[in-house]
Amino acid sequence: MSSTKGFSRLRAYLWPIYPHELKTFVPMFLIFFLVGFNYSLLRATKDAFVVTAPSAGAEALPFLKVWAIIPMALLFTFIFTRVSNRLTREKIFYVMMSIFIAFFLLFMFILYPYRDTLHPHTYCDKVQQLLPQGFQGFIAIFRNWTYTLFYIMSEMWSTFIMTVLAWGFANDVTSVNSAKRYYGLLGIGINLSGVFAGFVATSMSQNVFNASLPFGLTAWDQTVFMLNAIIIMASFACMGLFRYIHAQGHGYNSASYHKENSGPDVKMGLRKNFAYLAKSKYLICIAVIVITYNIAMNLIEIIWKDQVRQLYPNPADFNAYMGQILTWIGVVATVVSIFVSGAIIRRFSWTTSALISPMIILATGIAFFFFFFFKDSSFAAISTWLGTTPLVLCVFFGSLQNCLARASKYTLFDATKELAFIPLSKECKLKGKAAIDGVGSRLGKSGGSVIHQTLIMFFGSVALSTPYVAILLLIAIGAWTTAVRSLGKRFNSLVSHQETIKDPDEDLQTDAEPAIAEAIVK
Repeated sequence: MSSTKGFSRLRAYLWPIYPHELKTFVPMFLIFFLVGFNYSLLRATKDAFVVTAPSAGAEALPFLKVWAIIPMALLFTFIFTRVSNRLTREKIFYVMMSIFIAFFLLFMFILYPYRDTLHPHTYCDKVQQLLPQGFQGFIAIFRNWTYTLFYIMSEMWSTFIMTVLAWGFANDVTSVNSAKRYYGLLGIGINLSGVFAGFVATSMSQNVFNASLPFGLTAWDQTVFMLNAIIIMASFACMGLFRYIHAQGHGYNSASYHKENSGPDVKMGLRKNFAYLAKSKYLICIAVIVITYNIAMNLIEIIWKDQVRQLYPNPADFNAYMGQILTWIGVVATVVSIFVSGAIIRRFSWTTSALISPMIILATGIAFFFFFFFKDSSFAAISTWLGTTPLVLCVFFGSLQNCLARASKYTLFDATKELAFIPLSKECKLKGKAAIDGVGSRLGKSGGSVIHQTLIMFFGSVALSTPYVAILLLIAIGAWTTAVRSLGKRFNSLVSHQETIKDPDEDLQTDAEPAIAEAIVK
């Protein structure tokens, strides 16, 4: 049966939502908008803190993602699995959201205002004199530890609030056919939020100091306070909308959810989750896709942010520029979501839809590295003719790459990845998503950071290690595309069985992939 039966061609293309679905879909759409809004604000601000911090730079990012993000991702995954064993999904959302609200309040009123007292600059200066220059980034994450904490919590928001909780909720209440209608529109909500977040970040970063405000000693201090206040208010709004959905009886009300989850609750544990993941080739393929995507983006972004920092060393200017990038990412992604991605997901196979993202990153990555390598030679004359500098042009091409790659991520990559979870059982979804989205994405980013960290320690700077990064990018994209093709075959097999056999247990037991069937019907 067509997922858009009863719609006109235009309605099926732009708004394939039935009237009786609005009470669930509209609040869900708003939740995704607000979660994405916070994610975009945090993404710009965390980079402004770390990259422009004293005695820091883009060199600090690889060390931070290895020595700080991975341990905290494991800790949050442990907390999430323990909470999941004791509370309902609704209460889990409130608990996890409250953790983030508490931190941003702490940062706004204590950690940031008293940062000069809390940061051990004198001690770190002494340590820096004893270690090689390549260790500057490692020392910086301790030197500016309050900024490091902010960066960590921002990364955890994208993982646990957006990916695990928001998308996990959508997966639980949505069938595969409905997801093909829903997810493109939910992606529009996230992308529109990026437009608004970019506008807010840029506007606030350009403000001048207002002596009448009772907080902050500089314009940037006041901007930090207001940005955190907005993030906290948006978080409370998310909790209110989530409560509304459940109070109205629209949470987890799909027939597929009740049928699948009528059995005993799934007990989760960190080691058990990874053991469960290792037994399923299906989940391993999803994990490879997530990890290689994050490796590829991390390899490119650190080099690009190093160029941006050279152009905008002031944190307010850096944040304003990143806000502009967020706006353009949101605009491009929104247009793609409305006119392209939804139609692609509905009309083409899962494999075809999922392969578009790595191809975009491959093409734009090659273009960026090509200009980076030749910016001081043949392209120097072009920059002079255009009335600008090679650095400005390099930042522009890097920004263009980031816009297109991120737009593809927020549209096709996220939608196809989440679609891959839907045919699985409650146990497989919870354990798989906790392991893959909770730690797998962090492993991917940290994998790219380990590469950068090693090369920086050996060569001394980001720029000198770039040729080797470009080669490793090609290898990561090759592994990504291989995993997509393998997963596509298994996904189509699962969906085909569910559509043709009434009893999903029998259906899955006859699947050609015994490891998948065993994991799903266990």
